[in-house]
Amino acid sequence: MDSEEPIEQLPRGIALAWGVAATPQRGPKREMSVERIVDAAIEIADQEGITAVSMSAVAKRLGYTPMSLYRYVSAKDDLLLLMQEEATGLPPEISAEEPAWRARLEELYEAQTEVYRRKSWLLTMPITGSPITPNSSAWLEASLEALDATSLTEDEKMAASLLVTGAARWRGSILAGYQQQGRAKGLNDAEVSEQESRLFDTVITEDGYPFLRRAIDAGVFTSESDPFVFGFERGLDGLADYIELVGRQRAGEATDTHEDTEAVGSAGGASGSAGEASGSERVAAEGSEDIPDGDPTVMADNKYRDAQKAVKQAQKVLAEARKRERQTLREAKERAAKRR
Repeated sequence: MDSEEPIEQLPRGIALAWGVAATPQRGPKREMSVERIVDAAIEIADQEGITAVSMSAVAKRLGYTPMSLYRYVSAKDDLLLLMQEEATGLPPEISAEEPAWRARLEELYEAQTEVYRRKSWLLTMPITGSPITPNSSAWLEASLEALDATSLTEDEKMAASLLVTGAARWRGSILAGYQQQGRAKGLNDAEVSEQESRLFDTVITEDGYPFLRRAIDAGVFTSESDPFVFGFERGLDGLADYIELVGRQRAGEATDTHEDTEAVGSAGGASGSAGEASGSERVAAEGSEDIPDGDPTVMADNKYRDAQKAVKQAQKVLAEARKRERQTLREAKERAAKRR
């Protein structure tokens, strides 16, 4: 939205969520409020599910007519948006000692999962776009803040934040489904898992599904391990490796850019030779670390580091060659212009 457009251009529901919508001057005994309407709607959703929420049902619970509600919340879609905003709440605050980015993302993942576990009706609401209400935005803000000190770009930080949100929603939907099934049948979590395992055991044969059969025999459906947490943690492992990798690469690019700037004005060929020589000397110096004899893991790691250094050196040589190419082209253009 253009910064010069008036705030009244915001959709009514979003304006209400941000507290910038005008409230009616007249109402039934001035006892009605948007907050009371939303609270009553959430009570209905908690008890009967989101499908039971309607303007008439909320009005009845509050003891007013539906028309009284429309003075405050003009459409059911706006009411659903406000319910989602209230039920989502705010992310947990950062502790006194600010955690590392991974610990903070794990904390947000668990907290979001708990929101979906407590308010499972949130999972039945359609996703119509990016979160634009205060509380929903605060969850994204918390993830982005956790990643602020990393070497990720803004696009990458947002993608990592959505990894947390998506994984929490998926896990929350599964847990909520199991809880609903357990309540309906009077079973606890362990009993639901046992029942599920027996069903699989009945229909899955080794001939038709040999790998799934092996997993069933290993007890995966009754295991105490959480497969969703395992998957999320491995996702964070990959993110950690990526952050480390791009951190080294981007630090190397910054160093190369600084060296290229210092080399401006030097002779093209001599500059290239000098750059290659200094790079080779640096690689040789960096590769002179003491390595324990007979340790294959350390040796493998060292080979990987050497390969990375070689790639960086090649990238630097290529960048210098392209710089010389651009300089040569500029000089050729200048000579052609003088001839004219």
